[in-house]
Amino acid sequence: MGKTHAWLLYGANGYSGQLIAKEAVRRGMPPTLAGRREGAIRPLAERLGLPCRVFALDPSAPERMAGELEPFEGMLLAAGPFSATSAPMVEACLQTGTHYLDITGEIAVLEGLYRRNVEAQQRGCVLLPGVGFDVVPSDCLAVTLKALLPDATSLELAWAGHSSPTRGTATSMLEGLALGGAMRQGGHLCRVPTAWRIRKVPFRDRTRTAVSLPWGDVSSAYYSTGIPSIVVYAALPASAILALRVMRPLVPLLRLKSLHGWLRASIVRHITGPDEQTRRSGRSQLWGRVTDAAGQERSATLETPEAYQLTAITAVECMRRVLAGKVAPGAQTPATAFGADFITSIAGCDLLTS
Repeated sequence: MGKTHAWLLYGANGYSGQLIAKEAVRRGMPPTLAGRREGAIRPLAERLGLPCRVFALDPSAPERMAGELEPFEGMLLAAGPFSATSAPMVEACLQTGTHYLDITGEIAVLEGLYRRNVEAQQRGCVLLPGVGFDVVPSDCLAVTLKALLPDATSLELAWAGHSSPTRGTATSMLEGLALGGAMRQGGHLCRVPTAWRIRKVPFRDRTRTAVSLPWGDVSSAYYSTGIPSIVVYAALPASAILALRVMRPLVPLLRLKSLHGWLRASIVRHITGPDEQTRRSGRSQLWGRVTDAAGQERSATLETPEAYQLTAITAVECMRRVLAGKVAPGAQTPATAFGADFITSIAGCDLLTS
């Protein structure tokens, strides 16, 4: 049976999912909305005038999931934490030849997807994770820098923004924090202490103090550039950096299901994310630097719209290009799929090199 529908948006009722759904409608690319709770999905679909489907991501029922995906050419996963949702959805997509996109920034999820490159090629399926703020702008920034210094051996990336996280982002951050820090060294992923390195970062608008964190670019930028050593930073208030360092001895406790569940129930569930005014007026800042073995350096800065606003825009545009047949099958990063100039094709994005 051939594909009869263009694409499915799973997790459409979440914060980012709703923004993506609205952007897709605005762009004339209406998806079918999907999620596991009918009480959340159907009212949203009715408000937007879109079809919907309700099904759970159940690894024990791959045939049922494949049946849900069979009619669709593409699927965009916006339901996190992706450590739990990505694997069953990828299995279903590979089984049906449905292109898989998501908005994750979780290192382990990205690594798992890139390991399935050959399988995806054989199935004629695109696997394109990280089509939101993390990873699109930083990935394009990394590839731009690699082109400026082809023999680069180290890459540093940093970002700063004014938005508060959403519930989904906070959940993923909590999971990542429980594992400690991460960097790439000699081409290999390495675990390092939480808030392992602190540095001053000269963003376009001003210099900020940033701390190393285990963001998805530790994975994706390696597959995009081949640069063997990568550290990623986020600009945070001094109080937040101090808190991260003070709590280092407690990191193993975050792996306890009871404590993890308590934190999600008592703190994370109250997080709402940025309001509309913040999304429309906010700006995000990115900085990157590459260095080669001789000590030569090149750097660049990038300004973009607010992170969640940009996520909706880039996610829909990535899906449009994939459905247009412009991406080769296999596991891709945004920059390997669309080129380093993809980010500057998005309104409000400006990249400067030095």
